[in-house]
Amino acid sequence: MDSSFQTLPWTADSNIYEVNLRQYTAEGSFHAFEAHLPRLRDMGVEILWFMPITPISLKGRLGSLGSYYACSDYLTTNPEFGSPEDFKSLVEAAHRLGFRVLIDWVANHTGQDHRWTREHPEFYRRNSDGNFFDAHGWEDVIDLNYDVPELRETMIRSMKFWVDNFAIDGFRCDMAMLVPLDFWKEARTNIDGTRPLFWLAECEDISYHDVFDASYTWKFLHAMEEFRKSPISPDILYDVLQFYNDSFPPGAIRAYFTSNHDENSHSGSEYERLGDAALPFAVFCCTWNGIPLIYSGQELPNRKRLEFFEKDQIEWKMPCALHDFYKTLLKLRKRNPALRAGDPSVTTFKLANNAKHPVMSFLRRNATNEVLVILNLSANIVSLNLSSGELNGNFINIFNPENLHIDSGTIFNLQPWEYRVYEK
Repeated sequence: MDSSFQTLPWTADSNIYEVNLRQYTAEGSFHAFEAHLPRLRDMGVEILWFMPITPISLKGRLGSLGSYYACSDYLTTNPEFGSPEDFKSLVEAAHRLGFRVLIDWVANHTGQDHRWTREHPEFYRRNSDGNFFDAHGWEDVIDLNYDVPELRETMIRSMKFWVDNFAIDGFRCDMAMLVPLDFWKEARTNIDGTRPLFWLAECEDISYHDVFDASYTWKFLHAMEEFRKSPISPDILYDVLQFYNDSFPPGAIRAYFTSNHDENSHSGSEYERLGDAALPFAVFCCTWNGIPLIYSGQELPNRKRLEFFEKDQIEWKMPCALHDFYKTLLKLRKRNPALRAGDPSVTTFKLANNAKHPVMSFLRRNATNEVLVILNLSANIVSLNLSSGELNGNFINIFNPENLHIDSGTIFNLQPWEYRVYEK
């Protein structure tokens, strides 16, 4: 990261929860979502990322409600969700409970009837016919032109509007790599001068860590999906992790996830894509060197694809079956410094094992604090031991509290798809 930018210290042991407001409640509103805040806080959620809350264009709209990502005005809220005052009230309620709030910022494109198409048509790119267009074939949006200095200035003012008036804590920047990196440098320099924020990029371009604190791990998500199709060896997973370790800056925070709005609506739920490996991989995302990202309804668990352009409410059934599963993991992340993300004092060890079926095993250490993770990624009962001199001491199984002395001779017997997490 550029030395002029600093990652805020509270991010290292935190987590992100993506909020799909439209589908979250029957009302689909800021006010209705507020009732879920205590439950989410009890679960250990710390950062709430709201998908775009701005109004949606009518022209070119897909479905009856359209895409959140086809904005018609950057300076107000979608009336479907409520008023700006309603959102401000929600942010204040979230802050009182100790949450941080991110909003989704779509800087590459707008909807086809965004107010700027009338007020500032020079802000947009044109095709050979002189018409607004989108270079990626997305039907409902048109591309902005960052060669125009006034666009950059106006976009930064629009972002500051939400910082100044709603006290948000950061931005999740949609398709960040499609926007010039030098614009993001301008934006962060300007906005951090008002109040330092957390910046999450939806991209996996290494150079964007010059500006952004955290980025996506699409490559690992796809490796998990490929592994599920042919679960022979976890090497495909470790190869990607080694690439991340070798290629990204040491302090770069990576966001690990098994689902999000794109994956769920367009590719299927984590259970469609990952099958019985969904929960072991969720444990991985919460315990590897990074920050976990959880999507609305994963705590249920939600097993259906949610419609993207229509109302399709999450079918809540309380208590959520996986509430305590995530609570256990998120509380562990918070209390044990061995799980801090992007912290040079933390070491992660891949531990060899002698399992006859695919098993991931690793240890994370920070001084005397350790977390051992063993994931059975097969439909078989496995018996194994971990051949590592790094492993020696008394641990507690966080999911089934029991004390166990563990060393290289300890035998572990795991049921199909079982996950074990031990804390020292």
